[in-house]
Amino acid sequence: MSCLLEIHLQRSFLGCASFKVGDLLKSKEQLLTLSLRTSDGGKAVGSIEVNLLKMGEIEDGETDHITTDARGQKCPFACECIAPESIKDKDSLPFLNTVLKNPVHKLYRFPTSDNKWMRIREQMYETTLSFHIPKELISLHIKEDLRRNQELKDLGELAPHWDNLRKNVLAHCEQMVNTYQDILTELGKQTGSSFRSSSSKGEKTLEFVPINLHLQRMHVHSPQLKDALYDVITVGAPAAHFQGFKNGGLRKLLNRFEVERRNTGYQFIYYSPENTAKAKEVLSNIDQLQPLISTHADGLLVSARQHSPDLVRNSLKMLSEKTELFVHAFKDQLVRSALLALYTARPGCVLKKSPDPKNTAEEDTKHAGFSSSIQRQDYIPHHSDYDEEEWDRVWANMGKSLNCIIAKVDRLLDRDDGISGGDNSGGGNNPGEENWYEHLYPLIITLKECMGEVVKRAKQSLTFVLLQELASGLPQCLMLTLRRDVVFSQALAGLVCGFIMKLHSSLHDPDFRQQLHMVGLVVQFEGLLSTYSEEIGMLEDMAVGISDLQKVAFKITEAKSNDFLPVITGRREHYVIEVKLPARMFELLPLEIKEGKLLHVYPLLFNVGINEQQTLAERFGDVSLQEGINQENLELLKEYCQLFTEKMPPDYLSSFQEQNDLKGLLENLHQNVQAKKRKNVEIMWLAATICRKLNGIRITCCKSAKDRTSMSVTLEQCTILRDEHQLHKDFFIRALDCMRREGCRIENVMKNIKCRKYAFNMLQLMAFPKYYRPPEGTYGKADS
Repeated sequence: MSCLLEIHLQRSFLGCASFKVGDLLKSKEQLLTLSLRTSDGGKAVGSIEVNLLKMGEIEDGETDHITTDARGQKCPFACECIAPESIKDKDSLPFLNTVLKNPVHKLYRFPTSDNKWMRIREQMYETTLSFHIPKELISLHIKEDLRRNQELKDLGELAPHWDNLRKNVLAHCEQMVNTYQDILTELGKQTGSSFRSSSSKGEKTLEFVPINLHLQRMHVHSPQLKDALYDVITVGAPAAHFQGFKNGGLRKLLNRFEVERRNTGYQFIYYSPENTAKAKEVLSNIDQLQPLISTHADGLLVSARQHSPDLVRNSLKMLSEKTELFVHAFKDQLVRSALLALYTARPGCVLKKSPDPKNTAEEDTKHAGFSSSIQRQDYIPHHSDYDEEEWDRVWANMGKSLNCIIAKVDRLLDRDDGISGGDNSGGGNNPGEENWYEHLYPLIITLKECMGEVVKRAKQSLTFVLLQELASGLPQCLMLTLRRDVVFSQALAGLVCGFIMKLHSSLHDPDFRQQLHMVGLVVQFEGLLSTYSEEIGMLEDMAVGISDLQKVAFKITEAKSNDFLPVITGRREHYVIEVKLPARMFELLPLEIKEGKLLHVYPLLFNVGINEQQTLAERFGDVSLQEGINQENLELLKEYCQLFTEKMPPDYLSSFQEQNDLKGLLENLHQNVQAKKRKNVEIMWLAATICRKLNGIRITCCKSAKDRTSMSVTLEQCTILRDEHQLHKDFFIRALDCMRREGCRIENVMKNIKCRKYAFNMLQLMAFPKYYRPPEGTYGKADS
C-alpha cells in the first residue's frame, strides 16, 4: 500500500512525495525522511518527516492529511479528517442526516500528563433546523393570528366605541398576518440552505433565522479513560438585528410599553400584564383540553360498546382527569370579570358616571376584577342587571355532567358484576347484558354540550380582554409581538438543536433517561455580549427570548417514516415540540415518555462581556443589566438544582454527590456573581461546568457566534481536556492555539466572511482576558 502526501503553502501547491506504508513499518525508528518534489517530479523543494503513531484504530474509509496554518506552517498536533466519523448505531444515521449538514472534521493528538497520547476529533455541523424551526413557527403564528382575528369577529355585536376599536385592531392584525405570510414565502425559496451567515444580519426576510447556528462537538479518545463526547451549540445572539437597537431591546421596550399603556385614555379597561398573560393561558388550556375531552368521551363510548369493564374504567379515568383540569381552569376571577366587561360593551348597556373616583370607582372596579391603579376610572361598568351567578352555573354544569357519567358507570359495573358473578373478562354484548353504550350516550352528549357552552362564553370574554390589550397599544403592541417572535424563533432553533443532539448522545444512559422525565433538562446560554452601545439592546432581546423558552415543552414520538424533522404545535403562550426518534431509540424511553408525557426545559442565561466595549462600560457606563441577568438566572439555577435533588432517586444522588461537588460549585458561582470584578469570566466557566455535570444543554453566543464564541468554545474544549482527560499542563496553551489556528472554528470564520481571520485587531485584544486571545497570524479583519 502506497501513500501520497501533498503539501500546500498559503493554500497553493508546494510539492508532493510518496512512500510505502510497509517501508515505514519496517524502518528501525518508524520514521521516514522524504523529499518533496514539484508535480512534474522534477525540482526538489524541501523535505518532510513521516513517523508512525499508535493512537488507536482509524475508522474505515478515513484518510488524513497534514494541515498548515494561516502562514503556511505545519501544526504537529492537528490533521484534517476528510471522512465523517463512523456511527456505531446505524439506525440513528438517517436521524442525524436529517438534522445535521455540511460537516467539518479535525483530528488532534495531544500528550497526556503520563506521557501518552490522547486523540481528539473536533466536529462542526450546520443544521437544517436553522430554517425549519422558523418556518414551523411562522406557520403557527399565522394560524394563531387568523384564528384570533376570527374570534374577534365572533365577539358579536358591540357598542359603537368598541366596534370601532375592533375594526382598527383587525386592520392592523390582518396587515401583520400578510407580513408573516410574505416572510414565510421568502423562506420557502431558501431551498437547500442550512446556514445563515453573519454578514446577512441586515436581511429582513431572514430575521427569524438564527445567525451562524452550528453544533460544535468534541469526541475524546483517551489511553486510559473512557471515551467522551462534549457538545456545544453555537449561535449568534438571538436578537432583532434587522430592526436595530436604537431604542433598546425587548427588556426595555416591554417595560416602557407597559408604562405607556397604563396612561392610555379612559376608553380602555386596564388589565395588567399578568391578567392578559392569564387570559392567553386559559385560551391555550381550552385549545388543548377541549379536543382531549372529546377524544376521551368518544373512547368511553367505544369501551362501553365493547362491554369491557377494564376498558371502561380506564377510559373514565382519563376523561375525569381532563374534565377536572378543564373545569378548574375557569375558576379564575379573571374569567368572571371578563364576562362582565364584555356585557358592558354590548349595545344599549348603561355606563354610570362615578361621583367619587376614589371611592365608588375603586370599589366597583375591584369587584369587577379590574386594576384601579391608573387614572382612567371616570366611567365604570354598571352591572346591576348582570347575573354573575349564571357563569358559575354554566361551568359547574360540566362538573355535574361528569359526576352523572361516573355514577352511571359505577351502577352499570355493579349490576354487571352481580350478573356475571364477578367475571369481568369483557367481550361483546351478549343476550341479557345491558347496553352500556345506550346508557352513556345521552350523558356524553350532555357533557359535550356543556363544554361547548363554557368554551363559547370563555373564549368570547377572554378574547375581549385581548382586544383591549391590542387596542390600547397599536401599533407598538404588534411591533413588539413581531420583535418577540423574531427573537424567540432564533433562540428556539438553538434549543431544539441542542435537545435533539442531547437525546442522541445520552439516551443510552439510564440516569439521563430518568432525569429527562422526572426533572427535565437545564439549558444554559453563555453570553459574551458587552453592556455598551447596541449590544445592550442585543442582550435585552436575548434575555427575553431565552426566558420565553420556558413556554416550551417537548414530546417524543416514534418516527413512522424517515422524516425526523420536529413538529411544533400550540400557540404563543405554550408550544409543544414533537421530536421523532427511530424505533430503537424510542424503545429506550421510560413508559411515561412513550405515552406522551411533556418534557420541560429550564433555560438560563449568564453573560460576561469580554471585549474592549465592555471595558468602556465598566469604567464609564453601566453594567447593572448584566449583573441583574446573572443574579436572576443564578436563582433559577438554584431552583433547578433543588428540584434535581428532590426528584432524582437517593441512590443516584449519593453516587452523583460523591463525584460532583454541586453544592460547592453553586456557592462558588454565587460568590462570583456577587463580586464586583471586571470581566469575571469565571462566572461562565462555573456555569458551564455545573451545566455539564447536570447533563444540561450548552449554548454559547456572541454577536454573530464567529469570533468571541470561537475563543470561548476552544477554551472550553481545552479546559475539559486538562481537567477531565489529563492533558499535559505544559501543552495547554499549545493545544489552545492549535485548535484556534487549525480547528473547526477558523473554518467557521471562513464560511461566514470568506476570510481565514478572526475579526480582532491588536488594540481590541489588549482588552480581552488572557485566555480569549487568538494566536498571532489568525486575526486582523474588521467585524461583520
